[in-house]
Amino acid sequence: MKLIKLDEIKYSLKNLKNRKLRSFLSVLSILIGITAVFALVSFGMGIQAYMDELGEQAGVDKLYVQPKGAGMPGMDENFYLTQDDIDFVAKIKGVDDITGMYFKSGELRFRDQVKYYFVIGMDVKELEFLMEGFNIDIEKGRDLKKGDMNKVVLGYNYLLEKRIFDKPLKVGDKVELNGEDFEVVGFYSEVGNPADDAQIYVTLEAFEELYPENAGQFSYVMLSAEKGVDTGELADKITDKLRKFKDQEEGEEDFFVQTFEDIIETFGSIITILNGILILIALISLIVASVNIMNTMYTAVLERTKEIGIMKAVGARNSNILFVFVFESGFLGMVGGILGVGLGFTVASIGGAVAAGAGYSLLKPIFPWYLIIGCILFSFLVGALSGLMPAIRASKQKPVDSLRYE
Repeated sequence: MKLIKLDEIKYSLKNLKNRKLRSFLSVLSILIGITAVFALVSFGMGIQAYMDELGEQAGVDKLYVQPKGAGMPGMDENFYLTQDDIDFVAKIKGVDDITGMYFKSGELRFRDQVKYYFVIGMDVKELEFLMEGFNIDIEKGRDLKKGDMNKVVLGYNYLLEKRIFDKPLKVGDKVELNGEDFEVVGFYSEVGNPADDAQIYVTLEAFEELYPENAGQFSYVMLSAEKGVDTGELADKITDKLRKFKDQEEGEEDFFVQTFEDIIETFGSIITILNGILILIALISLIVASVNIMNTMYTAVLERTKEIGIMKAVGARNSNILFVFVFESGFLGMVGGILGVGLGFTVASIGGAVAAGAGYSLLKPIFPWYLIIGCILFSFLVGALSGLMPAIRASKQKPVDSLRYE
């Protein structure tokens, strides 16, 4: 038995054309839902791709020692690690490389403008290790080197007009950091969020001159595990040994050790929850769309009752009638899906451009082929399933009853 006939498809399309307004409203309702789903999922996939790339480039062998609780590096005066603490951790079996960093809020003046951002003091002997962990490189100029007391490297956003200062900075510009004159020798590449891309980098020695009261008090420590060592187990070992070394009770540590995988997992979980909530909201519009299509198809069945009777009288089978109505509803869904994908692509692209313009280049949507095909197929299924019950009702009508219907 031939299930799909060209005549049936032409007949279905003709009927949809004759009900232009109702067909348009059904397509519109599907379009809105698919637009929202496509745009939101494309952003979620883009962030996931960013995190995967970050993991590959920065390396999953990294671990970080940070303040516990509400504090954060540079903001929690109760937390710091000394060089003795770092030397102790360095001797723990499984630790490969380790370095401490200073974090402190600082005042940066350029001409008549003043801004406040984090100043980071770094060990120039560990720059390659640090830049790998931060997943950044020199964009312009040079990196810091030994003996740079009044030199500074700035984040990417200082290169852009009106992003931080009205005028973009360039290599060789003079700035004031906490009232002291510094020369800009370089700029780091873009991280993708305004906070990181506005940071100020100096050598450990320069930082200690700017903040003598914090000399020797490292607020952030990054380390790497030896090849083949499980970072999760190493993090537990460091936590246990460092707690005892600092003479702190279990559960009352002022620090925690986090692996790079933990950071990605935490960030990914937050994004997944947010996306899930937003997509759930978007799906509500698809539920409304499916009800709208179902109502449209039920109305179409009532309007075409006598027509169905004539079709059956001339030999049409239940399967033919069923196909006609399911195809019509599925076609409405598919058209809405195609238009929704197109509009979703436009909305997501504009949103990504706006986010990048605001300094959040990590919020970059991606559009893999399977997302496009998946949304179109999903919209077709929503339409087809919405029209299934009206189609079954139409296919079960008796020719005699249908022909008598007024």
